Amino acid sequence: MFYFGQKVNIVETEGIKTELQKNNTGKIFFTYKKIGDNILQQKDFLDFYTLTNKSNLFFVAYFDNSLTNYKHFLAPEIPLDSLFKSGNYQFTLFVDGKEIYKSNLIPGAPQPEIQDKATSLNRPFIDNLYGQGSWSESFWNRFLHNGGDQALSDGSHTLKMEIRPYVKIDTIKTGEIIAAGSLKLNVARNPKIDISTITLNKIVPYNGFFVSKEKYDTEKIKLLKGSIDEGIFKKINSIVVIKNGGILIEEYFNDETRETLHDPRSVGKSLTSTLMGQAISEGYIKNELQPLKTFYPLHQFANFSTAKEQITIKDLLTMSSGLDGNDEDGNSPGNEENMYPTSDWVKFALDLPFQEKLNHRWHYFTAGVVVLGDILDKSVPNGLKNYADEKLFKPLGINHYDWQYTPQNVPNTAGGIKMNALDFAKYGQLYKNDGIWNNKQILSKKWINRTFTKQKQINGRNNEYYGYLFWNKSYKSKGKLYEAYYCAGNGGNYIVVFKDQPLVIVITASAYGQPYAHSQADKIIQDYLLPAVFVQK
Repeated sequence: MFYFGQKVNIVETEGIKTELQKNNTGKIFFTYKKIGDNILQQKDFLDFYTLTNKSNLFFVAYFDNSLTNYKHFLAPEIPLDSLFKSGNYQFTLFVDGKEIYKSNLIPGAPQPEIQDKATSLNRPFIDNLYGQGSWSESFWNRFLHNGGDQALSDGSHTLKMEIRPYVKIDTIKTGEIIAAGSLKLNVARNPKIDISTITLNKIVPYNGFFVSKEKYDTEKIKLLKGSIDEGIFKKINSIVVIKNGGILIEEYFNDETRETLHDPRSVGKSLTSTLMGQAISEGYIKNELQPLKTFYPLHQFANFSTAKEQITIKDLLTMSSGLDGNDEDGNSPGNEENMYPTSDWVKFALDLPFQEKLNHRWHYFTAGVVVLGDILDKSVPNGLKNYADEKLFKPLGINHYDWQYTPQNVPNTAGGIKMNALDFAKYGQLYKNDGIWNNKQILSKKWINRTFTKQKQINGRNNEYYGYLFWNKSYKSKGKLYEAYYCAGNGGNYIVVFKDQPLVIVITASAYGQPYAHSQADKIIQDYLLPAVFVQK
């Protein structure tokens, strides 16, 4: 320990690193891009900034101590090894002198060593180029959602920020301001889109798809295209609409093209269901009711129980097994983030304890889909990669794709298979066609019917369900509901197959980790694509 003023620090900090920090301790500044602390200068700090949908915004805060020490001063009775979980920064944002949003940041970020050492923060609020939904970006998005969006109307505003430390024992105790600063803004987030200057992509045939001659509202699609170009919708890379088997709409953004192989993350999980259905129809796997014990000697794994032995393929297809894994719970032992650093992802999953409270209840569980991929790889001739190529990709005319692999060199069924947008559309159209492609039954219609069944209710979501690694919900457009089964992946990636309409929609996007990713894709479908395709006469 060492002394800072009249208080005793509990950890040693990195100290005041630069002359710039020394001259600006206790202040917050803003920059329009990420600038390293070692090259940051006073002239880089903004006094005035025009904020558009394409703008980036970073903040730099200088403190005279580290967060761990600030929390220690607030609650000296809390031991060092508990301080990290006992509080964090409190961020407050004001617009034009009015407090809009205050958040006691959840313990967990920044990392413990940063909380111990750092006497400054250099973080993004908005990073349209490289943002991955980090904790500071998430705070800004919560601010927008909780009044900031309305407060930052077009025109002149003053944005002010205050940072305090807080700790929580039985109650929350908040410290004094440790840094504050403001920025004059000219907000211009509602651009006028002149659709007369926007042209739509000229569509040509693609292997497996003809060009649709059906009518649609081209002005609505031009308005959508302009909104994407203006950054109202962010990191959208392609939009494809197939109607009655033909390409109706095909647009690309952010330098992607018809040939670009896009990573749709968990969209790839759904292919595992497809290949499982194919393997069952060909007799390589008996049926989806087969228990895990027929594939693995579970007594050789940790946390053995007879209940674990009875987990079925169907339980994993519907994400409702009793294995203690939930990707939506950061503290879950089976969270996928705990799986990736391990050397054997299947062992990771099968080592998990069985929890009766999870059994037969839906919970998002990526590791379970990895197990399904391993079962397939062991069961089909020549392994999963060759089987998928022969039974699915070649029949669909999909020749260019890139599949990631597990540490055991098995195709990664957790997600991450890269294809172009039109090949993803072929996959969706196969389901729309009841498993037929080029007049050949590639996938069993019975399997598609079981897949497109509301197997499980999605926790916390009204009228949303889960089938066999496909999601289900209804989109509402102009007062009408359109039910769909769909594949979804991080970043706002979708393959949407409409149940009662001759329609397949593909959206590829790279808003990875961003909280707006899925909601903006839904808005595109509901407010633009469906109204454009189903023009009311």
